[in-house]
Amino acid sequence: MKRKLVECIPNFSEGKDQSVLDEILKAIKDSGCNILDASSDPSHNRSVVTFIGAPDDVEQAAFAAAKRAGELIDMEKHHGEHPRIGATDVIPFVPIQGVTMEDCVEMAKRVGRRIGEELAIPVYLYAKAANRPERVRLPDVRKGEYEGLKETIKSDPDRKPDFGPDELHSMAGATAVGARPPLVAYNVNLSTPNVKIARSIARRIRESSGGLPHVQAKGITMEDTGLAQVTMNLLDYRSTPIELVFSKIEEEAASRGVEIVNSEIIGLIPLDALLDVAFARLKLEGFSRQRILDLIT
Repeated sequence: MKRKLVECIPNFSEGKDQSVLDEILKAIKDSGCNILDASSDPSHNRSVVTFIGAPDDVEQAAFAAAKRAGELIDMEKHHGEHPRIGATDVIPFVPIQGVTMEDCVEMAKRVGRRIGEELAIPVYLYAKAANRPERVRLPDVRKGEYEGLKETIKSDPDRKPDFGPDELHSMAGATAVGARPPLVAYNVNLSTPNVKIARSIARRIRESSGGLPHVQAKGITMEDTGLAQVTMNLLDYRSTPIELVFSKIEEEAASRGVEIVNSEIIGLIPLDALLDVAFARLKLEGFSRQRILDLIT
């Protein structure tokens, strides 16, 4: 019988102070989970952690990480390019082996309730765990970000959280908790400091503006390089492959007189997503995964 495995990819609103991230990572490790990756970005002022384990251990680790982050990160002092609503901005659960999406939905609800009740941090359920259709998309949950939510959570009934108090935690803000399939966090850096170009390209490619299906995109300026960046979540890399996204950005950038400097993957990525890029870019005819040596030995 296969071991039950769940992946969790919490995002924390701290990308500059490694000591804070180390404390959060310790809370995850002490809960019995295996950390696969931890990526920090000073411009986004954000860290993305990927860990995996048995469902019970993953639930405990997610709660412990949110608790520690809420003790160490003060949202009143936080500034960064990435949209956010709290110290632990988002906690997604992803089924990997021996568990279903519904199992992960129930995990999200249990962890969300604990965070709301035990830590007094408002929680919004999103993606597959959403109780309301307007909360399926994470950008909709983050509308107004921390600063805007600080007021609307108290005055707008539509912004009432699923769990926890109807006001932001004094340090930790709020948290979105959900269940979803694997996604690809992908950024493309442009050869210009003009953020208006990145924002224009983001509008052209994101689904909400009539662009590519399953693509969320935003244009920002990178603090460390000064270059403009198109930062994205690819929610379904099978329907909209990375190569298609890259090619579209390349085309849009060229039409504005700029080039792609490089691109980056945040966190982990399924092998198939990269293989699809290789097949498309090399224009391989009649090639299959059965001819990849590492996959058959």
